[in-house]
Amino acid sequence: MANLAKVPVKQLLETPTMKNKFQDVLNDRAPQFMSSLTNISQDQGLRNVDQMSIISSAMIAATLNLPIEKNLGYAYIVPYKGQGQFQMGYKGYIQLAQRSGQYKSLNAIAVYADEFKSWNPLTEELNYTPNFHDRDPKEQPVGYCTYFKLINGFEKFVYWTREQVDQHRRKFSKMSGGEKPKGVWADQYDAMALKTVIKNLLSKWGPLTVDMQKAIVSDDTTPENDTQLKDVTPDEQPTSIDDLLENNQDPQGQPGQEDKDELDPQKLAKEIDEDVKTDPTNIFENPAD
Repeated sequence: MANLAKVPVKQLLETPTMKNKFQDVLNDRAPQFMSSLTNISQDQGLRNVDQMSIISSAMIAATLNLPIEKNLGYAYIVPYKGQGQFQMGYKGYIQLAQRSGQYKSLNAIAVYADEFKSWNPLTEELNYTPNFHDRDPKEQPVGYCTYFKLINGFEKFVYWTREQVDQHRRKFSKMSGGEKPKGVWADQYDAMALKTVIKNLLSKWGPLTVDMQKAIVSDDTTPENDTQLKDVTPDEQPTSIDDLLENNQDPQGQPGQEDKDELDPQKLAKEIDEDVKTDPTNIFENPAD
């Protein structure tokens, strides 16, 4: 049986089994998504990780219908302890919220020292005067603010100082803990800070669709605790977001055995072995360039 962990993603995606998996989820969008996945898998940090974990993380993004190009900021696949890890971007949360049809407006901004006057966390009053101009890349925001207003009129503000964001990163980020930011946090600190405050706002105060709940759970799941290539299209919602975050489970509990069997990496390995046997080019014996 093929050791899929070491088979490059590009070669895995050439098998009928993998093509069919992504085709079932994305339909006519599958070729473009798979092309992006191939390019991402060539990143230096992902070349030596378990290649099936990259596929698994990409499948989460696919079922959420979020692009994985790093420059777009919707979702990322990042290396973590020899695995490819799915990670939401702030634009991904905004996109999922927009699809719900319940948000009239939703935005997040970085706040600089010459714009900030005061913040009252009790009344949620931000004394803020915009001062838009080209800034020195070395100038750091002093904080990050996010806001939503629902169709029914309910609205909510959240403001975190940069130090609050960084304390949260050091305490909770599994891939960028410690004093110095690493990975995506090092490359795109402001984008990750905006994601942090948006996630806090939505998970505590916003109405959450099944996709939004799944995004929050997947964003918190480490590869060693998530060995299955999951079906991430649940039919039922959890009783509360607190249960969802604390238990770190699928919204419908554990997936059914049928779904587990269909997406189990060992079963996929058998299916891909059959692909190889019936493929006269035998792609695993002729590595891609």
